[in-house]
Amino acid sequence: MPRKLIAAWLLMLPLAGLAAGEDAYVTDSRKAVADFSAALKSELEAALYTAGPVKAIEVCQLKAPGIADQVSQARGFRIARTSLKVRNPANAPDAWERSVLEQFQAQRDKGADPGQLEFSEIVDQGGGPIFRYMKGIPTQGVCLACHGTQIAPEVKAALQPLYPQDQARGFKFGDLRGAFSITRPVTPDTKAAPAADTY
Repeated sequence: MPRKLIAAWLLMLPLAGLAAGEDAYVTDSRKAVADFSAALKSELEAALYTAGPVKAIEVCQLKAPGIADQVSQARGFRIARTSLKVRNPANAPDAWERSVLEQFQAQRDKGADPGQLEFSEIVDQGGGPIFRYMKGIPTQGVCLACHGTQIAPEVKAALQPLYPQDQARGFKFGDLRGAFSITRPVTPDTKAAPAADTY
């Protein structure tokens, strides 16, 4: 669907030509993703190795939103996770996120490393310019007990009442699991890069 873009660029390519403010937003976004990812992985690994995968479900259900809120508040912008195959319908991608995830999946199908996939764009959402950023989440070993192709019966039993519409199964190591998504208002000191309309 054609859209008027204020600025768009695919971050797998060189970042030449980005305005200084936008480049700072990208750097800030990467740091926020690193903070969120490290905190969540630490909680998941601790739960898995001390109490097993059923306990890890509790981490994703209860602790992950809290970690996202903490990082969001510390950074002053919204960070979340989404996927083309979500477990919790509340995490379903919006139209912009879905479009980016589909581009990520196309790149993954060609052999790209999901952990290296990034995309950012400044879009006009009616109320002014918004900076949006996504970074791919690779399926790691820690993910497979609850999201893999062979899920233990007790894990399935724990997931069913919590996520009756669960789609987030059948992943293999190295698959694109989803993406971190960041949304933040653009402040006046951010200069727009030249317009583009391709990913």
